[in-house]
Amino acid sequence: MTNSRSQTENPHPQELPHYQALLDGTDWASLETPSGPGTGETLPAALARILSPDPVVSAAATHNALRKVTHQNTIYEATVPVALYVAAILNHPAVAADHFGQDADIPPHRPTLVRLLKWLSDNAYDADDECVALGERHFGKGFLGEYREMREFRDLRPAIFSAVHPLLSHDNADVRDAALVAAIPLAEHPVLTEHQVELVGHSRRLLATSTDRYNRDRVLDAMKAWGHDTSDLENADDIAAREHDARLKAERDSWRATDGYSEDLPF
Repeated sequence: MTNSRSQTENPHPQELPHYQALLDGTDWASLETPSGPGTGETLPAALARILSPDPVVSAAATHNALRKVTHQNTIYEATVPVALYVAAILNHPAVAADHFGQDADIPPHRPTLVRLLKWLSDNAYDADDECVALGERHFGKGFLGEYREMREFRDLRPAIFSAVHPLLSHDNADVRDAALVAAIPLAEHPVLTEHQVELVGHSRRLLATSTDRYNRDRVLDAMKAWGHDTSDLENADDIAAREHDARLKAERDSWRATDGYSEDLPF
């Protein structure tokens, strides 16, 4: 958690800026990254390379750019403009083409679009209501007021959601599922809660078709939090995973009670 001031402003938080305007109009060099204050100078070039027409270059650039602002579940100053940029390029032809350009002789890799959605999803969960509640328990009710970067990210959830939402109906199942998992924490924003009914429908589809453990857990947790009975949607693996998690939680609670450990912070 940092207290420094972000160097980007968005007067209309529900509007997604054009990606080039973000690259040109952000004072990247002044922004804090995991490397410290004023270390974002390499970000614009790294982000621009994500749009390379060469899928190999794009994939490498995606990894390089996003790792520069990813560390220990923390929202940094640079996270906010990078998240806006990532959201703004989700429908860019170079990003969309990566899924369709696979060679049967090349081992499968995660398409750039899915990787971008996963990064947005991870940050949205790192700034969700549960993380805020946990922060307030540890640092007091002023936690979010002091954590400007997380607050700014949360304010921009409608803009990010506007780019993720169309991908819920993408032709590719991996993209649809990644979009859904990203949309779930974004939809906690007060102006987006009406979309939760729609997301439940997509969640039922995912649970009927996907075996991905992480995605199933996220979707099941969301449906339960929204008051839906998921017993008819859970398979044997879901039940086993839930019981395993319950046992681990009971063990952790026992250790904390015995040794005085506190709950882990997510950032």
